[in-house]
Amino acid sequence: MISCLSGSEDDTLAIAAAIARLVRPGDVVLLAGEMGSGKTAFARGFAHGLGVAADDHVASPTFNLVHVHDSGRVPLHHADLFRLQTRGEIEDLGLREAADMGSVVLVEWGDAALDIFDEWLIVEIIDPDGGAMRTLEASVEGHRWDARWDRLCSALGDWSGPA
Repeated sequence: MISCLSGSEDDTLAIAAAIARLVRPGDVVLLAGEMGSGKTAFARGFAHGLGVAADDHVASPTFNLVHVHDSGRVPLHHADLFRLQTRGEIEDLGLREAADMGSVVLVEWGDAALDIFDEWLIVEIIDPDGGAMRTLEASVEGHRWDARWDRLCSALGDWSGPA
């Protein structure tokens, strides 16, 4: 696990962009954390790191469920699972298929989709007191990140916190 400390929204944006610069087509990044912890801010920074155009507004797809941003170096499917109740509803979004077709999939409330995907990077955003300081903990399932793990640790070194 990699643990990062974010003291501001700018830090969260930068951490997300650093991760995005290392993603490959087909990667799945899941975001977990309480309401208001910074998942959508992370998504904005992630999209920026992928090179999504500034005029391609990145916002939480709470009501649309999935937004597709294809102006970056890799198509991005950004989903929000907050309102979904069942595995079937999540599967119906076609996120696994989007990853299989080479998109990067970024999922807010992604801990609800752990059994949908075989491999992923998950970032849990921990906001212990509702203040500016947050801990972002990144871990993986599967082996897609094995060859990139050291580069990811290095890219996040400026925000390293206790593991």
